[in-house]
Amino acid sequence: MIIMYKSVLYLCCALNKDVIQPDPVTVTHLGQSVSLTCVCRSNLIRVSWYKQTVGKKPILMASSYHGTENSFYYNNFTEEFTETKRLSLRRGFDSCNLTISKTESGDSATYYCVSTSAREVKFGEGTVLIVKGNLSWSNCMSVLQQPVSESVQPGDSVTLNCTIHTETCAGEHSGYWFRHGSGKSHPGIIYTHGDRNDQCEKSSEAWSPRQSCVYNLPKRNLSLSDAGTYYCAVASCGEILFGNGTKLEMDCGCKEDHLLLVYCLGVALALCFILIIVLCCVMYKMTKKTYLLSKGKRYHCPQYMIELLVNRGRRALVRDVTKNPILSDHEKQDCLV
Repeated sequence: MIIMYKSVLYLCCALNKDVIQPDPVTVTHLGQSVSLTCVCRSNLIRVSWYKQTVGKKPILMASSYHGTENSFYYNNFTEEFTETKRLSLRRGFDSCNLTISKTESGDSATYYCVSTSAREVKFGEGTVLIVKGNLSWSNCMSVLQQPVSESVQPGDSVTLNCTIHTETCAGEHSGYWFRHGSGKSHPGIIYTHGDRNDQCEKSSEAWSPRQSCVYNLPKRNLSLSDAGTYYCAVASCGEILFGNGTKLEMDCGCKEDHLLLVYCLGVALALCFILIIVLCCVMYKMTKKTYLLSKGKRYHCPQYMIELLVNRGRRALVRDVTKNPILSDHEKQDCLV
């Protein structure tokens, strides 16, 4: 964890950013605790946290000032920071983290870490907090997304389907689409349906208060940047309920190209191996033939040289052999052995 903080801090300095929120999306369950991370420069005068519920403006929650241990709380969050202690803000040397204990359905929102200097205010990319398991809402509303995943190619078109089943207790609601892109991209609202009652159909049974609302998101001429997870969400009575998401994967045909490349490399490797074996066999045969030829061809000292050795001695033989222009080098060597 410490290594991660330092790495993000170095990245923060390298990119010349005052604040970085490393977690674009955080998913938790109702009643659990969650900590929202904000990595920031240690010399910032003021670091604050804002909460933005879908369809509303960001609201200031709390602030921490450089050189002081006290935090300051604002709006309707003061009681939760000071009395119930459900919310807490901790300012470290290079961080300012917001902790939410016993999460509620109303905690589902986007939280921004904000730095304030003498001249400007800078917002972080934001962290979307998704709280699942709202038992009170499960009796009145549910969000169903189809399909769970979809694999498409660039240039194709696809329609993402979201069906919201509601009861009369749910009241008016608005539908939204979020996209969490792959890589370093951060989530954001890409489409809102607002209050579109014309897209809702009531149950065919007269006694049933249940109705279904269908919100489709058509995507045309897809590109690689459209890849990611798309979340359908419904907001009602100040709360928001998320679907499980639809993962959109872009298939650019790279797998087939890689498979073809593997086959080609395998064939080339096999041909090289066969060529090496053939060359080794040829070299072996040539070496063996040369050896047999050199072994079978022998040079003999002429008879008159042998008689010279017997009659006049070796010294005379050496003198006559070395000065004899008729004898070859091999014959001279054979006579002197």
